Amino acid sequence: MGSVTEEELVQMVRDFIEFSESVPLPNSLSSPKPQSKSLTLQEIIWKATDHENEILEKISNYLRDMGSMMDQPKKMKNKWVVMKLKMDGYEASLCKTSWVSSIKLPKVHHFTGDYEYVDVMVRDDKNGGMLTRLIVDMDFKSEFELARPTQSYKELQDILPNIFVGTEKKLDEVISLVCSAAKKSLKKMGLHVPPWRKATYMQSKWLSKDCKKISISPPT
Repeated sequence: MGSVTEEELVQMVRDFIEFSESVPLPNSLSSPKPQSKSLTLQEIIWKATDHENEILEKISNYLRDMGSMMDQPKKMKNKWVVMKLKMDGYEASLCKTSWVSSIKLPKVHHFTGDYEYVDVMVRDDKNGGMLTRLIVDMDFKSEFELARPTQSYKELQDILPNIFVGTEKKLDEVISLVCSAAKKSLKKMGLHVPPWRKATYMQSKWLSKDCKKISISPPT
């Protein structure tokens, strides 16, 4: 997470939750002009459910107890968060996705990809008690970094949270919007759009059907 300290990261999480709870979303605009991608992304990110805010708040509290874990690789942090969530009674798992992508260069080449994140199942009492899947990524913003980004893309990336907590639908909306902007940014800078920067590839990281859930038991 770069040079962000533990205290700064926890405060960022708390500020995000307080903002999403207190600031009304601009659902209707007086101007007939289409709203910017930055404003649209803000609406998607800030429109958090009670469960999303609850999990994000829990993780911010866990970070206080991480100590030396803050310097550990992301995979170790994922396991730590899953364990802590399970200790607090949540149905949490470590998810590993893998996929095969194709690219034509001009011949068709196949290459594999894999990714790991945290999965939490919560019961939605407002929707008949149905289970809702929340995806948690402990280093979300860095997955959308570009070399030589345009100013408009940098503004979008700055909106992305370091820690993402949201539904599959919410994540898909973020991916579609940001990857579209990434494509425009790369082309404007005269750069090739690599396959791993396309929406289909990014969706495979978190939304691949080939997802293996790994349960981690907390210490007894």
